[in-house]
Amino acid sequence: MKTRYGFQPVGDVDVFYREAGPIDAPVILLLHGFPSASHMFRELMPLLADRFRLIAPDLPGFGQTRTPPRGAFEYRFDNLAGVIDGFTEALTLHRYALYIFDYGAPVGLRVAMRHPDRVWAIISQNGNAYLDGFSDQWGPWQAYWREPSAANREACRDSLSPATIRDWQYGTGADPGLLSPDGYELDIAYMARPGAEEIQLDMILDYRNNVAMYPAFQSYFREYQPPLLAVWGRHDPAFVPAGASAYRRDLPEAQVHLLDAGHFALETHAQEVATLMREFLQPLAR
Repeated sequence: MKTRYGFQPVGDVDVFYREAGPIDAPVILLLHGFPSASHMFRELMPLLADRFRLIAPDLPGFGQTRTPPRGAFEYRFDNLAGVIDGFTEALTLHRYALYIFDYGAPVGLRVAMRHPDRVWAIISQNGNAYLDGFSDQWGPWQAYWREPSAANREACRDSLSPATIRDWQYGTGADPGLLSPDGYELDIAYMARPGAEEIQLDMILDYRNNVAMYPAFQSYFREYQPPLLAVWGRHDPAFVPAGASAYRRDLPEAQVHLLDAGHFALETHAQEVATLMREFLQPLAR
């Protein structure tokens, strides 16, 4: 099944997206994380395209999506969610499952709270919504949240470096023999574009507002009880397995699976994730 590529205007933003699967099949909306783009789904999408329509946009500030420059567009998670909400409207996606990963989690859950009737399932792959999920590696970011000084902002810049992307974000807990350089080298190249680091530092500061919204996300889970599959790289250095198990507090029927993978589990375990997704989604799809 071939993957198709295109742009969808949403206000001043041209959202790049990739799509695979039959046009009339149940939809899965795939939302990537930091510092990646929809290319993280390049191996997963063909594995499910026989049964589902998979659509993966690049968030504003990431990948190939064309966004106004910093100053003309405010890089905040509320605004990213607004663009993705508009993207689903433009593509007339009125019923979809959500795949949320990393930054895609607070974006996707904002959209789900706006349209709870549209979300027929959620797959959270290292997509955090509970304080339980935080590791002890967030010190510079948390210091910046508490005091957004120039010095604290600068201290977060190391999170954007090639070495951190390659060795910490991708490499931690991943089998090096299975980890292709394609993903992290492309992320490193995206981060090297003019202005990219300042945009990402803005996003790092705004991440504190995601944490403040965790109670609202959890209230959404309790009220609407969306079917949820948590599939987690157990060696993630940022979001630990307790974040996967925590979903069961509000969604007792949630399925939780821990993989012998790192943060970017799809880079080494796309087949395993696809199998779990198929088993979880097929009884729900209609």
